[in-house]
Amino acid sequence: MEAHELEALADRLAIEDLLTRYASAVDRRDWGLYRSVFTDDAHIDYTSAGGIAGSLEEVVAFLEATMPMFEMTQHLVANVEVRIDGDTATVSAMFNNPMRLPDGDAWFTGGWYHHDLVRTGDGWRSRNLREETAWFDRAPF
Repeated sequence: MEAHELEALADRLAIEDLLTRYASAVDRRDWGLYRSVFTDDAHIDYTSAGGIAGSLEEVVAFLEATMPMFEMTQHLVANVEVRIDGDTATVSAMFNNPMRLPDGDAWFTGGWYHHDLVRTGDGWRSRNLREETAWFDRAPF
């Protein structure tokens, strides 16, 4: 393999690791890990799922307040499309997320995450995330 092919492969693996870190952070409610996915000036938009859009710290505060309503979540991320252009990249990835409430009821949701990434001194980071929720099943609303 040529050097540029190895770099492209390494970038793709690093980006997929970033998506895994994102899912793990949300499911573990590890807001320090969550912050490590994003640039300090990131914009995050969860409005398609009934959440908020805002800065990283506004969204962390929202998640800290709302995620305790779930006993369990499990974000599964797949079908990752990566387009790298130098030190920026766009990523679209499907998600499927079962969520269990404390009474044992569960609901499910799925859709796509759309990230605008930038290469930083600490690796790839998301400067913009837009969740595109496509469906809910058994949601109580």
